Amino acid sequence: MPPKKKFSKEQIIESAFQIAKTEGLDHITIRKVAEHLSSSSAPIYVNFTDVDELKQSVIKKIAEWSKQLIQEQNSGNPFADIGIASLKMATEYPVLMRDFVMKPNRYLQDYNQEMGNDFVGLMKQDPDLKDFTDEELQTILLKMRVFQTGLTLMAANNLLPETFELEQMIKLSDSVAEDIVLGARLRKENT
Repeated sequence: MPPKKKFSKEQIIESAFQIAKTEGLDHITIRKVAEHLSSSSAPIYVNFTDVDELKQSVIKKIAEWSKQLIQEQNSGNPFADIGIASLKMATEYPVLMRDFVMKPNRYLQDYNQEMGNDFVGLMKQDPDLKDFTDEELQTILLKMRVFQTGLTLMAANNLLPETFELEQMIKLSDSVAEDIVLGARLRKENT
């Protein structure tokens, strides 16, 4: 009998990640990951107790990947960086984006909390936002996320006009971010 193939935990997570990007998180199964690796399920169970633990590891990888996409933008404007990264994700991996915004998913609760804290940290680095408290930044972030979620969902589902390219989506996102910050600043000055 030939020896069983051995895979690292990272290789197994990467395989499950590839399934999530094309088919969605709900389609990750131990059997499907094993097939993707041309293996039995034994090496997967050596590294993960069950499919839930594997899915949680995939969510963590997606969170890291999302942060990397944001950091790659490096424009100095956190809203622009977040917006561009989410729009790229929506246009390149619509299945994964739909999983994130359309389905209630217990795996994503920790992701949303972690990313929210990271975004406020990015916002504090923006000179235009330095006068806002953490609570005010959270409110600004929530308003921007509501808009950005709608825009990315429309992009992921091809609901925007065919002629509406990524550059136009980015300009729209930037414009809305400016409006939200200006509105918050005006409210702050008038209180």
